[in-house]
Amino acid sequence: MGDALELTIGGRAVRLSHPEKVYFPERGYTKLDVARYFEAVQDGALRAVRDRPTTLQRFVDGIGGEAFYQKRAPRDLPDWIPTARISFPSGRPADEMCPTEPAAILWAVNRGCLTFHPWPVRSADTDRPDELRIDLDPQPGTDFADAVRAAHQLRAVLEEFGMRGWPKTSGGRGLHVFVPIRPRWTFVEVRHAVIAVGRELERRMPDQVTTAWWKEERGQRVFVDFNQMARDRTIASAYSVRPFPHAPVSAPLRWEELDTARPEHFDIVTMRARYAELGDVHADMDGQAFDLDAALESAARDERERGLGDLPYPPEHPKMAGEPKRVQPSRAKAEPGGGEG
Repeated sequence: MGDALELTIGGRAVRLSHPEKVYFPERGYTKLDVARYFEAVQDGALRAVRDRPTTLQRFVDGIGGEAFYQKRAPRDLPDWIPTARISFPSGRPADEMCPTEPAAILWAVNRGCLTFHPWPVRSADTDRPDELRIDLDPQPGTDFADAVRAAHQLRAVLEEFGMRGWPKTSGGRGLHVFVPIRPRWTFVEVRHAVIAVGRELERRMPDQVTTAWWKEERGQRVFVDFNQMARDRTIASAYSVRPFPHAPVSAPLRWEELDTARPEHFDIVTMRARYAELGDVHADMDGQAFDLDAALESAARDERERGLGDLPYPPEHPKMAGEPKRVQPSRAKAEPGGGEG
């Protein structure tokens, strides 16, 4: 391995050890290649995580090695990187790193971080999200093109609810749409808003979109993963590198690009060139903050008029008030007195 390097970013020096360590064997991309990528997109990458408690997905031996999620700030976190205290669904607290300058991103890259998973909150109030996140997840038999078709209709739904979304690739087959919101509502309320948006999208595209939590009910449709808005669930940030052989990234897009964009178009090499030409195409998210009133009114109407209440939480989440039983429908029907409850 080569000697350690010192990179200066934002006026701060960051040490990069073992810069020649190969992280992506198929392409030969090294740790230094990843660091140079984040250096090139630093303003956009920081915008996506700034002031947010952030979980690090680390690959200290590259994508072929063992990966793990680091939620709690390590003991050797530099004093210039602040932390924010979050509470897990169990009620247990933790302090997570909370980047405020691009050097924090390179510091994490030096520790093997490829993918950043910021909470949808800011350090000033870690119990009230300021970002509504919608994950369009293609199920078996569907692909990115199906997610794009759903996203176009989602854009119209959001606009009717008085919101504007910003789309990005997941880095895999799916699409994410983020909406900056006023930090007025709890995690439970924001999740209800996502469910309402998903149900309205499902009504408009019943053969292409589903909000069914149980995989056996989804069919060949795009799943609106509403539980990505549950407390302690996070989505890869814009510009994060994903652990696949060609080193793809989660690429911010403009709406007019959706029909021609493909996930494989965006990796740590092509994104550097794109960023040099266009900059951060999501930069105008800053300073925006939409209301959830219309979406929450739709959620209340769904329950009042259609009998559509809450949906199951993730299995590791404590049982929530009003939540249906977490029993797979086929199992529930097989049990005596079966039913979903």
